[in-house]
Amino acid sequence: MYHDYLSFEQPIAELQAKIDELSLVDSDSPVNINDEIENLQKKSEELTQKIYSKLSSWQVSQVARHPLRPYTQDYLKYIFTDFEELHGDRLFGDDQSLIGGIANLGSMPVMILGHQKGRGTKEKVKHNFGMPRPEGYRKARRLMKIAEKFKLPILTFIDTPGAYPGMDSEERGINEAIARTMAVTSKIKVPIISTVTGEANSGGAIAIGIADQLNMLQYSTYTVITPEGCATILWKSSSRAPEAAESMGVTADRLQELGIVDQIIQEPLGGAHRDVEDASKRIKNSLLEQIDRFSRMDVEDLLDRRYRRLMSYGRQS
Repeated sequence: MYHDYLSFEQPIAELQAKIDELSLVDSDSPVNINDEIENLQKKSEELTQKIYSKLSSWQVSQVARHPLRPYTQDYLKYIFTDFEELHGDRLFGDDQSLIGGIANLGSMPVMILGHQKGRGTKEKVKHNFGMPRPEGYRKARRLMKIAEKFKLPILTFIDTPGAYPGMDSEERGINEAIARTMAVTSKIKVPIISTVTGEANSGGAIAIGIADQLNMLQYSTYTVITPEGCATILWKSSSRAPEAAESMGVTADRLQELGIVDQIIQEPLGGAHRDVEDASKRIKNSLLEQIDRFSRMDVEDLLDRRYRRLMSYGRQS
């Protein structure tokens, strides 16, 4: 198995392996292999398009969790300039699973908040696998209030398995921290735009997901619990996660049909991790248009719209 590819992508991986082997052939070889490489690359692209045109909900969940999928710090590099990270909740500590700070989007200063999972063992432990503790959400509230004071639009990037459920997190009041963050976010008097970039699960996601605009990347997911967690509760076995994912409606397409998601941002062929720069450009273009639109709104109209939008969730049409 080629580890940069998911199980359902292995036919693509095998073609790529052949391309890589041919690319190593000496350029002075009497056999012209350029045509063969070009032919294989065309086949690889066609196969990728075929596979990705009919992904199941479970396969989308796998793409959303891909180990090479871009995280908040990756998007900071490609979308923003002059990022200055702000640390701490001024009460307990600095939670690195939820990072934030001020940056420029083009010529516009903005406040950024986003989950960070980390790569490699040390980084994953440092960022707690993208699962915030209470101090992470208290930091988020502090940064949102700073943004309100200086009239900075708030941009959040959501990618978390959920808030951290450990004993220390419970002792410091994770439920209260999430609830209070949701309450504060609903009343912040500047535009808030949230973008789901990977997996967005439970209150750990929605705490920074109450917004005037909710975007989802094409192969991201947003749900109350992981498919494995749902399967374990319903059928006492995580092996039925694919069935749970299908029943839960975790994909961007399904959530847009339900009125939860405002815009689906298309990803490069094969997912955002295949071309981070291109994916970032698509996100940036959407954010620029959305900030301009919401910044023109009267504050009271903005807050009223945000409240009505939140209250519409789950309502029968």
